[in-house]
Amino acid sequence: MQKALKRLWNTMGRRYQSHPWHGIYIGEDAPQVVMSFIEMTPHDSVKYEVDKASGFLKVDRPQKFSNIVPALYGFIPQTYCAEEVADFCMSRSGRDDVIGDGDPLDILVLTERNIVHGNIIVPAVPIGGIRMIDDGEADDKIIAVLKGDETYTWKSLTECPEAIINRIRHYFLTYKTIPGESVNSVEIDAIYNKNDALEVINRARRDYRKHYGSISGSLEEATIDILNAKNKT
Repeated sequence: MQKALKRLWNTMGRRYQSHPWHGIYIGEDAPQVVMSFIEMTPHDSVKYEVDKASGFLKVDRPQKFSNIVPALYGFIPQTYCAEEVADFCMSRSGRDDVIGDGDPLDILVLTERNIVHGNIIVPAVPIGGIRMIDDGEADDKIIAVLKGDETYTWKSLTECPEAIINRIRHYFLTYKTIPGESVNSVEIDAIYNKNDALEVINRARRDYRKHYGSISGSLEEATIDILNAKNKT
């Protein structure tokens, strides 16, 4: 069975490009090191995001005014923000009216390297995060550094310069704001450190498995179906 499963996986990999959300492996060392899919860079004046149905990058909207994302921005594959992520948000914030936002878990990857385009896979080391609530939905942002970066070598968010954290905080508090509108649906409840970031990642992985199942399990079921069909012929 394992040989057939591996052969099926390798054949699919040679013929088809994996969906960034479902088909990219988070990594053997997760949550300490995670593979992240980058949708946007600080060079982008347009907000890109992955189309959930096709896996292609799409234009979501032009960036509002002078807002520029302050780091590489994307998501952690095979994660999902649902019940467990929302429960953790409520336990930490003291609120009882939060739900998951129904998206993969967002991540910002800090690096001194000049990476100018998205649609790439980046190994990242989580060092903290932002507990953000957007219109009643848990919308956490994991903050990480590029694995192997020789300048951004921080192990914890407490080592990160306050100016960088303030820049990130300001971006998310204003990136949906339109001048003249007094209502802002975005609330930053807390900036948290590495332990909470790892907990959020683990919860988002469990939420994903609950709602989408295991990729290896799905492949195994497909392999069994193929073998059974072959044996019947």
